[in-house]
Amino acid sequence: MRFPKMGWRLPLLGLAGLALLTGLWAGLLRMGWVWPSIQPALPMSHGPLMVSGFLGTLILLERAVAIRKVWAYFGVALSGLGGIGLALGGPDLWGPILMVLGSAGLVLIFLFILRQHLALYTIVMASGAACWLVGNAMWLFGAPVYQVVLWWAAFLVLTIAGERLELSRVTRLTANAYRLFLLACLILIGGLVFMQFMPDPGWRLFGLGLLALAAWLFRFDVAGKTIRSTGLPRYIAWCLRAGYAWLGAAGLAGTIYGPQYAGFYYDLFLHAIFVGFVISMVFGHAAIILPAVLGINLAYTPIFYLPLALLHSSLLLRSIGNLAGVHAFRLWGGLAGALAILLFFGLALGAGTAAKRREAQKR
Repeated sequence: MRFPKMGWRLPLLGLAGLALLTGLWAGLLRMGWVWPSIQPALPMSHGPLMVSGFLGTLILLERAVAIRKVWAYFGVALSGLGGIGLALGGPDLWGPILMVLGSAGLVLIFLFILRQHLALYTIVMASGAACWLVGNAMWLFGAPVYQVVLWWAAFLVLTIAGERLELSRVTRLTANAYRLFLLACLILIGGLVFMQFMPDPGWRLFGLGLLALAAWLFRFDVAGKTIRSTGLPRYIAWCLRAGYAWLGAAGLAGTIYGPQYAGFYYDLFLHAIFVGFVISMVFGHAAIILPAVLGINLAYTPIFYLPLALLHSSLLLRSIGNLAGVHAFRLWGGLAGALAILLFFGLALGAGTAAKRREAQKR
């Protein structure tokens, strides 16, 4: 089979985009904004839509493009269609089954990668893919979201940490730096395992793992050097360093407060990871991912700092609302955060379109 041309990737990216839009809408409904809903269960689908439907599909597409194998695209399609099924409220198990199959596709991709290149960073990213599969399988078989959400968090954290380790090789890391990275990952994964038998120490150990990874990234990641540069490298570095700060905050909250299954501290902990850390990483990596996936140059402009600043200030407002118990702060912080994400992708699309138009004019 021939490798898919660029145009075939657009519909797959569109599935991730639809999951993002419905996931954001579901989150705002869940917070208490009284707006229309596609179907009654949509607010409860916020987490799976954002983690599996949007981020999981995006990561699958990035990896499928990287290994250039046609079979890898089936996982992308399955995960994306699972998000659509969940958003539209199809048969109860349709969305979860497709998402499990999609995450299994990512595990297969990493098994292929490990055969080609066995290294600490590929092992860590493969472990993240396995966490996604375990979390989705638990969710499929009836486990509530609060029991599987740390598996989803581990998927994204380990994937991003592995990618940063790969990119940080240019700094010629010492053997001790690699050992500390491995130790932080083992603490994180150990927390997941312990949580199944002893929720309190397991949750706190997971938080300690987040804190350790945040400290490692602050100390050893290449962003510590590029933040002193200019233009796009400096912007990416700000995205990364701000994300590491939120990862550390999540780790501190998890270690101090222990297991949380609902309420203000639960919201604080999860969104520090998924919004403060993960979405900030998406903002920073978009200039690398989109050209690789779609073959378009994302022309940098300082206006990209606007959605970045809005994202982190909105999350700070939301976090203050959680700590102080002020629901209005949570509501407006959540809305501003959703607008920041939409603004960023709108600007990215505009920058990509403008770059493509300039390239066409030069021909």
